[in-house]
Amino acid sequence: MATKEAAEILVVAGREVAVTHPSKPYFSRDAKLSKLDVVRYYLAVAGGALRGIAERPLVLKRFVDGSEGQVFYQKRAPENRPDWLRTVQLSFPSGRTADEIVVDDAAGLAWIVNLGCLELHPHPVRTGDLDHPDELRVDLDPGPGVAWDDVRRVALEVRALLGEMGLTGWPKTSGSRGMHVNVRLAPRWTFTEVRRAALALARAVERRAPGLATSKWWKEERRGVFLDYNQNAKDRTTCSAYSVRPLPDARVSAPLAWDEVVDCEPADFTVATMPARFASIGDPHAGIDAAAGSLEKLLELAARDEASGLGDAPWPPHFRKMEGEAPRVAPSRARGAPKPAKAPRAKMPLVVVANSPSKDAALAGLERWKARHADAAAHLAIDDVLVDSMRGRSSTWTRIRVNLRHVPDGQRPAQETPDPDDDPTRAWREGRKKGA
Repeated sequence: MATKEAAEILVVAGREVAVTHPSKPYFSRDAKLSKLDVVRYYLAVAGGALRGIAERPLVLKRFVDGSEGQVFYQKRAPENRPDWLRTVQLSFPSGRTADEIVVDDAAGLAWIVNLGCLELHPHPVRTGDLDHPDELRVDLDPGPGVAWDDVRRVALEVRALLGEMGLTGWPKTSGSRGMHVNVRLAPRWTFTEVRRAALALARAVERRAPGLATSKWWKEERRGVFLDYNQNAKDRTTCSAYSVRPLPDARVSAPLAWDEVVDCEPADFTVATMPARFASIGDPHAGIDAAAGSLEKLLELAARDEASGLGDAPWPPHFRKMEGEAPRVAPSRARGAPKPAKAPRAKMPLVVVANSPSKDAALAGLERWKARHADAAAHLAIDDVLVDSMRGRSSTWTRIRVNLRHVPDGQRPAQETPDPDDDPTRAWREGRKKGA
């Protein structure tokens, strides 16, 4: 019988924190890192990581089996937690509430990492005022085949626009293919107002860089780098600075100075390289809390958009229908004739080819579909394959769709049963539909 591994007891910020199963592999492909290695990484950069999460409610995104295992989201604080770790009660668009963890020091940081939290997901509010965000988040999400250089160009357009609005942006790599620009705010505006300002910013950048940047919510309509304004809706979170991402090289979300944006490379910032960078130059975002600005000019821009006929854009699917919101249905699934005042939108010929909690399994299903339909696959452009990371009630899963717009009509495969077809939310959604 194998001997159970003893916990590693660390003394952090004057408190004892037990790291259970310290040698458990958390990365085993390119990087070779144990759970204890990841805890020590976060302690090495704690001064910067805490700047992004302290005094904020946290959603726990837990990789209990390491970066290559399944992940789930946990809003509610674990019952078995230290008495020195505080919580705060949040309310959600659904009407439900939850007591969420608040991390204020390095001991709390080590404690949540021990739970398997590779990424840190704070809400954009402080515990002293849960109704008024103190941060606007600009999430630059490149579509398939979009070059990293295009992401950097859009980030610089964002910086220029923010400067004209009297705001300071603080850039960081997302740790994957995108980039984030965070903007500190005076906590005076509601979530709805902050999202409205983010939408105005996205549309303005799209006008400045047509074809390069997009504010379109539906993936089938996007070209280039998407500015995800809905990351500013209530109950949405993004990974904060210094978060470790579940990629084989243990890449992290790296805070940058603006003069680094023009030639930075995401792969340069990993668990292996960031502690030395932090020790050498400190935190490039050290001044962020002293740069709180006003949304007034962005909201004036939003008002001008609305006066010109631009209504609200789609919200995330679990929000109630909002006044002035555009139809919350993908163009490819829209029913009925368009209203006379609006130009018709072409329906996209989409087929779903794979649904799976495992991205690798879904991608393997895509390759099987391409092999079965080689003639059709030969016509596909890079951005005709839509790989969607779907967020369920407590976990993520991958849906892969193929846009057949470039495939001649006679060669377009019909919708088949996806392979694999494991949508973990299907039973829950069907139950809700029956209840409704």
